[in-house]
Amino acid sequence: MEDERRSMSSNKVWDLEEIPKGAKTVGCKWVYKTKRDSKGNIERYKARLVAKGFTQREGINYTETFSPVSANDSFRIIMALVAHYDVELHQMDVKTEFLNGDLYENVFMAQPKGSVVKKKKKSIYGLKQASRQWYLKFDETIRSFGFKENVEDNCIYAKFKNGKFIFLVLYVDDILLASSDMNLLLETKRFLSSNFDMKDLREASYVLGIEMHRDGKKGVLGLSQKAYIENILKRYSMHKCKRCSMHKCKASPVPIVQGDVFGNFQCPKN
Repeated sequence: MEDERRSMSSNKVWDLEEIPKGAKTVGCKWVYKTKRDSKGNIERYKARLVAKGFTQREGINYTETFSPVSANDSFRIIMALVAHYDVELHQMDVKTEFLNGDLYENVFMAQPKGSVVKKKKKSIYGLKQASRQWYLKFDETIRSFGFKENVEDNCIYAKFKNGKFIFLVLYVDDILLASSDMNLLLETKRFLSSNFDMKDLREASYVLGIEMHRDGKKGVLGLSQKAYIENILKRYSMHKCKRCSMHKCKASPVPIVQGDVFGNFQCPKN
C-alpha cells in the first residue's frame, strides 16, 4: 500500500480540490492481489487503490474505453518468427501502467486516508477510460522512438534499423520484445525505462499465463498453458480427478464413445 501511495505521488495523480456544486464523486477502495509464477509460487503481493468506475457516466466523465491487448493470432505469429529466426525474446513489465495516462475529463474522487496534495491530474486504476489513456500515452511515446504500429493489430509495434529489427507486443502492462540484435534490444529497454517505471524480466519464460520452453538449436519454441488449466480445474474442484481408462471401467473419459466417426452432414450448417 505504501508502494502504491509513493507511485501516485511520483506520478502526480490528482489535485486536492473542493467538490463543485452539483458534481458527483467517485468512490475508491483498496484491491489486493497475490502474484504467482508458473509453478504457483508467490512472487509478490500487490495493492491497488482503485476508483469505483462503475459510478461514472458516459459523456460526463468518460468517453471511449478499451484495453490495449494484442490478438492471440498476432502473439502466435511473433512466437513463430522468434523460433524460425532464433532471435532474442525478452519480457518487461510496466509498473502502475494506468497511472501514466493523462486524464482529460474532470473526475472527482473521494480521497483515501493518508493521501497528500498532488499537483497534476492523471488517470487512476478503476476509471473506465484508464486503459485507453494508458494506451494513448504509450503509443505516443513508443512512436517517438521510431517504432511503427501494425495496421491490423494496434498493439504490435516494429522498428527496423541498419538491417536489424525488433518487434514489441503490448498486452496491457506486459511487454514482449523480440529482436534480431542485442544492442537494439538493450537500447529499447533503456528508452522504456527512461519513460516509464519498468521491471526488466529478461528472457521470457512465463507470459500471459503461458510457459515458454525454447530450444534454439532445433528452432523450437514450445508454449504450455499447464498452470492456467490447473487453476481452472482447482476452481471447479476437478484437480484431483483421474482420467478413466476405457478398458478398466464403463465410464468414458470424454462425452462420446471412443471410435465414433462423424461425417460432414453432422457439422453445423450456419
